[in-house]
Amino acid sequence: MLYLRRISRQLPGSLRRLASGRLLAATLMALPCGVHAQPTGIPSMGVASAAELSPELERTLGDAIMEQGRRDPTYISDPDVLQYLTDMGQKLASHTSTAADRINVFALRDPQINAFALPGGYIGINSGLVVAAESESELASVVAHEISHVLQRHIARGMTQRAQTNHAMIAALAGALLAALSGSADLAMGVAAFGQAAAVDRQLGFSRQAEQEADRMGLDMMSRAGYDPAGMARMFQRLENASRLNQGAGGNAYTSTHPLSVQRLSDAQNRILRADRRANVSSDAFWFVRAKLRIEQARAGQALRSAEEVLRAETRQEQGARRAAAWYGLAYAAWKRGDDAQAAEALTQAKAGGPGSPQIAALEVAIALKRGDIEAALRLGEQAARRWPDSQGVALAHVEALQKAGRHEAAVDELGKRLKQWPDVPRLWQLQAQSNEALGRRPNARRSMATYYELTGALPAAVEQLQQARAMSRDFYEQSELDVRIRQLRDRLESDRQLLERFKL
Repeated sequence: MLYLRRISRQLPGSLRRLASGRLLAATLMALPCGVHAQPTGIPSMGVASAAELSPELERTLGDAIMEQGRRDPTYISDPDVLQYLTDMGQKLASHTSTAADRINVFALRDPQINAFALPGGYIGINSGLVVAAESESELASVVAHEISHVLQRHIARGMTQRAQTNHAMIAALAGALLAALSGSADLAMGVAAFGQAAAVDRQLGFSRQAEQEADRMGLDMMSRAGYDPAGMARMFQRLENASRLNQGAGGNAYTSTHPLSVQRLSDAQNRILRADRRANVSSDAFWFVRAKLRIEQARAGQALRSAEEVLRAETRQEQGARRAAAWYGLAYAAWKRGDDAQAAEALTQAKAGGPGSPQIAALEVAIALKRGDIEAALRLGEQAARRWPDSQGVALAHVEALQKAGRHEAAVDELGKRLKQWPDVPRLWQLQAQSNEALGRRPNARRSMATYYELTGALPAAVEQLQQARAMSRDFYEQSELDVRIRQLRDRLESDRQLLERFKL
């Protein structure tokens, strides 16, 4: 029970309440007495460990964990945030000699300064870490560090160390995810499984050797990608200060799982001195996403009022993109609480004297839609789509304006173009399903929803949608096509089940 409480304290706030749920309690209580949370080193990745947690199993675990995780109330599905973090992760990973099959970075609504890596190339970043960063390079240093853990397979090595303990941990995950694959897991159990998985690297506690290896690889990665390597030193200092300030409240979450030893700090500082210096310049997108996340993590009450006070101070003290982003954050907060007039006024200030931004443009469309001014939303959406063709937030706002106007044919056409651009964005497929349904194209709607579910990892739901599409179709060739897709997904489900069954308690 002490072990359960220790793990529970390391989870994000909303997950902490679920940590005593049936599934998590049962699986964690199954762990043997005397378990140590911190492994002492990285074992050799020989044949046995590779067989225990192969890359295929890592991907299966990661996909199934994230299928549950996307339902968690702390998961942030905002397109601006997801696109920004994913683009940063992929940019960093492209500047390493180690092959990176896929890197997916997502955000959680949590003010704690923390980040973690999950199996399968998924990296979680707490909103508190983004808000605490004073430059894009500081944030990139943490993302690069976590990517390094993924590429060096530190998670797999840690999970296959100490056979008895970690077999139970993997078995707990496998049991939960098997229930999800069969469609028998309820939401509380699914979210509890995500909470348990999100605490995996906290439970493992990477060794000093692993942390230094991730620092070295991460520093090289961020330097090659064009970020200022000194950002890592500044972030180290910020984390150390936060840890010192929070010592009476249990310390700092990130430093407790990624300890900043003297040797680690010295090693990083020496490497930074030898690295090519870059200008400490942050993109406009960093400031806008940071302002949005400041509001997202505050939500309401005194926390929200404090967040708005910080942003108001920045409108007086800062210039350029950072000042515009502060006004945007205030507009976003006003829009969320339903004060459209104040939101529009703050956006006017955000646009004053600046080049504008896709984040501002998308929020303008949302405000117009909320007011019921469909014509203005359409006009603003079309203008924004032409000006910022690479913004997913703008694209989604434009499509939603077309749908509100009842222009579903135009929405389907626009979505067709956007899906060629971003075939892996689930929300686009969901919107396509909605417009096809409105147009009476029910088989097409089910096929789009099947892709949506497939991309979010809900394979049983995807199969069900395809079966419905087949039943609705009267076209032999379409039915044959659907039969092939159904068979492929069923094969994937069976393969995933077989992998997970090997680790079930």
